Amino acid sequence: MSHSVDYYFAPQSPWAYLGHQRFQNIAQKAGASVRVMPIDLGGKVFPISGGLPLGQRAPQRQTYRLTELARFSKWLGAPLHIKPTFFPVSGDDAAKLIIAVDLAAGAEAAMNMSGAVLSAVWSQQRNIADEKTLVELLKEQHLPATCLEQAHSQTVQMRYESYTQMAIDAGVFGAPSYVLKGEIFWGQDRLDFVERALAI
Repeated sequence: MSHSVDYYFAPQSPWAYLGHQRFQNIAQKAGASVRVMPIDLGGKVFPISGGLPLGQRAPQRQTYRLTELARFSKWLGAPLHIKPTFFPVSGDDAAKLIIAVDLAAGAEAAMNMSGAVLSAVWSQQRNIADEKTLVELLKEQHLPATCLEQAHSQTVQMRYESYTQMAIDAGVFGAPSYVLKGEIFWGQDRLDFVERALAI
């Protein structure tokens, strides 16, 4: 049986970065399709679900977050700067570019572009809120520059808003979240459960 997974994430999320390639591999191995659905996590989802932007969290939580990032980076062999140069950073433009790539070239290209964006923030310390960086990422992924123009379209904006609302309606409150048959798996550390669910 072929499954479909709704993949909700923010393109500036370190946890999405740490899980992205593993999730892509798991989905491919299972023959599952992925709906690539970047969302406005901080601006729309957090206010409704009780989440707080990083800078507003208690010091203990902020400190532990850095500890966990270092742990997972080492465990997974995924290079990660726990305090990258360009973070916090707005993910809106990158999210809309990923959607434009999906519309132009399909889900696999959108997954690859998502991975490139996430790596740009956390591994390469590049500014994904800078249009020049997004142009470079398109070139590196061998995607047409017209995707950037499409990213500014009303069609893409509406889809970004729709994905965000769909996440809220599904009960998503954090990123990454993988929704399979109506069940939410929150966080890259739940990917073992996603893999098991895809095997059923």
